[in-house]
Amino acid sequence: MKRFVKTIQHILPIEPWLICFYESDENVFAILLIAYEAQGTRISVENVQFLPIEFLGWDCLTIGALGWDQIQIANSNALTINRGYFRKQWMLELCDKLAKFYPREISKIKERSKYFTKVREFWLNHSD
Repeated sequence: MKRFVKTIQHILPIEPWLICFYESDENVFAILLIAYEAQGTRISVENVQFLPIEFLGWDCLTIGALGWDQIQIANSNALTINRGYFRKQWMLELCDKLAKFYPREISKIKERSKYFTKVREFWLNHSD
């Protein structure tokens, strides 16, 4: 059975860490990917890749609303690797993703706020 990791993996916070880190072209945030097969207590490594995060396609990455938000690998068994992809293009795509992500998050927060206003009203009227 070939495995990476089955769950969403939190890679790194977007701001301020990644944005500041990538202000210098000399900095590289690299990902170590290891494909392996597990049989009982034995593990056999099948493939190892060490690559900059910008080589991972946005079709296999997601953005999670944790703190300043995080880039996550959605499914490490289905990775798109674009070797030689330019950091500038990847960062512009990140900005595009965030431009769509934040309005959705604001909408979710507004809905949750309305919901908890109703919950509060229930408890204000509830007997002790």
